Amino acid sequence: MTISKNTPWAWIVFPVLAILFVVLSPLLNIGKLPLISPASLSSSAVMIVIMMGTVFAAVYHAELIALRVGEPFGTLVLTLAVTVIEVALITSLMLMPDTSATLARDTVFAVVMIVCNGLVGICVLIGGVRYREQEFKTSGTGVYLTVLATMTVLCLVLPNYTLAASGPYFSPAQLVFVSVVTLALYCVFVFIQTVKHTEYFVQAKSTANKKGFVPDNRLVGISSLLLFASLVGVVLIAKKFAAVLEAGLALAGAPPAVAGVIVAMIVLAPESISAVRAAQKDILQKSLNLALGSSLATIGLTIPTVALMSVVIGKGLVLGLGPRDTLLLSLTLFISLLTFGTGRTNTLYGFVHIVVFATFLVFTFIP
Repeated sequence: MTISKNTPWAWIVFPVLAILFVVLSPLLNIGKLPLISPASLSSSAVMIVIMMGTVFAAVYHAELIALRVGEPFGTLVLTLAVTVIEVALITSLMLMPDTSATLARDTVFAVVMIVCNGLVGICVLIGGVRYREQEFKTSGTGVYLTVLATMTVLCLVLPNYTLAASGPYFSPAQLVFVSVVTLALYCVFVFIQTVKHTEYFVQAKSTANKKGFVPDNRLVGISSLLLFASLVGVVLIAKKFAAVLEAGLALAGAPPAVAGVIVAMIVLAPESISAVRAAQKDILQKSLNLALGSSLATIGLTIPTVALMSVVIGKGLVLGLGPRDTLLLSLTLFISLLTFGTGRTNTLYGFVHIVVFATFLVFTFIP
């Protein structure tokens, strides 16, 4: 997103609309009318537009606050805002009576595949077409991949090989341990990125280092209120969205994993647009920071939070991937290691990642 002195009117209006929609929703019977009725379709469409607009508004205001407070707190503000939205959507779906126990796993896996294949592939492909080759720092991508590989294997693969609980589950003690070490890994990563080794994640070109607009205290105060309103609006509207999404997927006969893909796309949409724009401007390092940082935040913050929620509500949490998805995850980590191992990319690397992403989508919808 582009941050400027004048806040776009949409990012002021959507948080207000979200709260008004929740207040007035009993009159609209969201989730109560038959999904295919004209009234239900209309109100559901309005709800989805308002929710998406509010998600974008939340990210905009979080980024504006991040510019003012600086690092490392700026990164944490943006990350926590996105995590609140993701946890709200996942938890709302988990509370639905017929929701699959694999929702959290499917969402986290979808985030990894969307980011590491879809988003990275698009950014690298666009950069390769426009600039032939693009450069980035292998020291930074190496850190990302090291932490990402560790987190994904611990959270999404290891549950299949434990003995304390049968099936793709962790026992309560194992779940607590993995949640703690995952959160610790993310915290150490944030410290490295924002304090200890910031040079790993900054592109050498001067175009990436120009000092931009820094908001004053008044603008930050207004954005803080609007960020709070945006998060409250998304959290409140998430339950109604969950009802509509569940009904829609059931009507379409879609596999359970599709819900995870939809949630992941909603959460990643704002930062994905920013990443693609950075690639168009030949700032691939920023694209990678946004993309890979999103996947790390999803695992490092969402998994521990959802694990806690699963204990509170007493609903089992399936985390282990099946053989097909484990193979796709292994392939993703392998080609990412090759793509980011030289410090330069071209169109072929981007196309390979897009092919893997397309494969993931096809086999999600047609398992």
